[in-house]
Amino acid sequence: MTCEIAIVGIGETPPVRRSGRTLRAMVVDAVMAALADAGICPKEVDGLVTDAVIMPTQVPFDYLAGQLGASNCFAASASLGGAGIACAPMLAQHAIASGLAKVVVGYFGVDWGTRAGGPYAFHDLYPAKQAFEKPYGFNAQPIYFALWARRYMHEYGLTERQLGALAVSHRQHALLNGRGQLRDSLTFEQYLTSRMIAEPLRAADCCLITDGAGAFVMTAMDRARDCSKRPVRVLGTGFASAPVTGDSVFTQGSCLTAMPGAAEAARRAFASARLGPKDVDFAEIYDCFSISCLLQLEDTGLCRKGEAGCFIQDGGIAPGGPLPVNTHGGFLAYSYRLGIEHVTEAVRQLRHEAGRAQVPDAEIGLVTGLSMPDFGVLLLGR
Repeated sequence: MTCEIAIVGIGETPPVRRSGRTLRAMVVDAVMAALADAGICPKEVDGLVTDAVIMPTQVPFDYLAGQLGASNCFAASASLGGAGIACAPMLAQHAIASGLAKVVVGYFGVDWGTRAGGPYAFHDLYPAKQAFEKPYGFNAQPIYFALWARRYMHEYGLTERQLGALAVSHRQHALLNGRGQLRDSLTFEQYLTSRMIAEPLRAADCCLITDGAGAFVMTAMDRARDCSKRPVRVLGTGFASAPVTGDSVFTQGSCLTAMPGAAEAARRAFASARLGPKDVDFAEIYDCFSISCLLQLEDTGLCRKGEAGCFIQDGGIAPGGPLPVNTHGGFLAYSYRLGIEHVTEAVRQLRHEAGRAQVPDAEIGLVTGLSMPDFGVLLLGR
């Protein structure tokens, strides 16, 4: 049983490094903003969806339902962080089609700018990392992705200039958006002189640290037409998980030049939407590091294997390019809330509400969510 659903409302808190607020308060604000955007009363919410690891322990379903004054809520979660956010519409679609819910809210947030340890503390929970990596200095996400970047350079000839072009294009998008954490320009010369974090990744290749939350409201298409804003259709979703654990995915995987599960998740999403990569007008790619964004361009079929570097250097993902990527600036320049901002940005683009950052005539957008080893792909349409 299936039904066509749409995103009818979006909301975010302003992205900042340190908010001085609780995560629960930020999530409630984002959800209320999304409902107001949709023109839906909070008490009408009867479904909540999010990731399966971070939100259920920090902003539980029962807490959020209580704040909304909602009762008898369907609640479901999937994967971790990014993949869970990208797959939230898949959960909502099943709930709406089966009659379990009519108005479903997807939500997510982090307070890693305020919370001690930030994302480092989260990754430190893996026992194998504690036993076999941290004692020898192999610690933290920049090192993991630097390993992948170096391997890709070795196999496909990626250059520093190509990697830098990705960071510069993200900053160009962020300047047009104007609402993110970074609002200053970045030239390639400035990129080359920026601080090296884990060779070959510089500071501009690494995601920001953010306090903030976001949310989006989903309902069946027949109900969506009566909401305040133009509905954005959920065209297709895809989820896949590679046969490798979170303990070993960064160091022991059989391939360090492709994101686990990404190609299969993309195949499923395109198949469910009856579309292909050439139909995509823009993409919001999970860019925790520049190299992860580059790899996903290839894994999702938007670029051929080994060709993303040249495509990026030639302006392919920059404003005005043939495939604008991360039109708000992404995790590198807008905020790092694990992908909820990628969904809300895609909705803005498809409503044609993105102002100076608007992709002309945008009709179809692709959103990815990375969790390692899980992966989610979401296709949205105007």
